[in-house]
Amino acid sequence: MSIEINNESAVPVDEAALLRLAAYALSAMHVSAEADLNIVAVDEAAMEQLHVQWMDEPGPTDVLSFPMDELRPGTPDQPTPAGLLGDIVLCPQVAQGQAETAGHSELDELLLLTTHGILHLLGYDHAEPEEKREMFGIQRDILLGFHVQERRK
Repeated sequence: MSIEINNESAVPVDEAALLRLAAYALSAMHVSAEADLNIVAVDEAAMEQLHVQWMDEPGPTDVLSFPMDELRPGTPDQPTPAGLLGDIVLCPQVAQGQAETAGHSELDELLLLTTHGILHLLGYDHAEPEEKREMFGIQRDILLGFHVQERRK
């Protein structure tokens, strides 16, 4: 599995933790070890530009996902085929504010946003109540499993 992380923002990001989380999430979703994922952290100005360009919404957002090969989750017996999963763009500055509001660390917020982005790349959405329940349940399970794994190290 190829996971590339580039921090183009002025905020330090724990890239190793994001890498471990992404690998864990992709494994949990039975994504092929041959799949590729890119994660980029950008500043607020760059995120605002992307947000306007792709979502036609003003201001910076926390995370954007850009699926490429439209891969979907696999199963233990049949992982997703190899391919380019896509790009996740994070904005650490927006994540900082959200972390403060939520009462947890910036790293926890970035881990949540990365998981959220991966699920969007795999075709999940939260526009409808049932979709939201499903996506946020999977997101919670991945984050809990990841934190349990991290504590065992």
